[in-house]
Amino acid sequence: MGGLEHATPGILIVLLGACYLLYRELRRVGAGYHHYIRRIAGVDAIEGSVGRCAEQGKSVFFTTALTDVGPVLFACLGVLHSIAKRVAQYKLKLQVPQYSPEAMALVEDTVREAYRDAGRANAFDPESIRFLSSEQFAFASGYMGLMHREKAGAAFLFGVFAAEALVLAEAGQQVGARQVAASVSPEQVAFFICTCEYTLIGEELFGASAYMSREPVQVATLAAQDRFKLFFILLIVVGVAMATLQPWVPDIAPYMPHRLMTRDWSSLSW
Repeated sequence: MGGLEHATPGILIVLLGACYLLYRELRRVGAGYHHYIRRIAGVDAIEGSVGRCAEQGKSVFFTTALTDVGPVLFACLGVLHSIAKRVAQYKLKLQVPQYSPEAMALVEDTVREAYRDAGRANAFDPESIRFLSSEQFAFASGYMGLMHREKAGAAFLFGVFAAEALVLAEAGQQVGARQVAASVSPEQVAFFICTCEYTLIGEELFGASAYMSREPVQVATLAAQDRFKLFFILLIVVGVAMATLQPWVPDIAPYMPHRLMTRDWSSLSW
């Protein structure tokens, strides 16, 4: 059992099921299957904000703030690619202030690719991807100064945020920018709701990224996650029903979902 002494058979089956679902969806997408993704209001807010900048001739800001390289950053890059492509088509100015040097390299490649996809590769300005500071509030101060100098028409705050969230959003409010935020940091959502025109909460960030980018891996991952969530909802419903019936049918106690999931290896007969 080497390496599995801390995993119960039930948990192992669930993990294998999750891996199979992901593999299945990746195969389907690779074969050309198109998943339906419901359009959320956040996508309209994003597109409307860029359109507003086109009407006013103002610059567009996008920041991933404290986001390091990982799943959240890749979701942000899907949205950034779509925004940068529209900015290129409308011949607007894009500013992407950065906190993480590692993330900055990926952000620059994403924006460059978006300009190339829009047919305006020569219009890409590397100076639009600015490293401000890897210190939290030094980055926030630099962002505020840049926002006031550029008088941005729209600002997109996507990713991981901490105490600087309200500082960044307030800077946009002061210059009258239309702001859309998306955070996986639950404690910061309330601040964004108060200061931004629209806020994507939690997993809506991943949904918006998959919808806007149509990147096969993101779409397949989103589909697999949704199916796995349905499985757990069904498991909860079955568990509640069985717990309700248990006083009248005591014999079902060993088959309760939580008991099956926590049953250890010693209970198996080989």
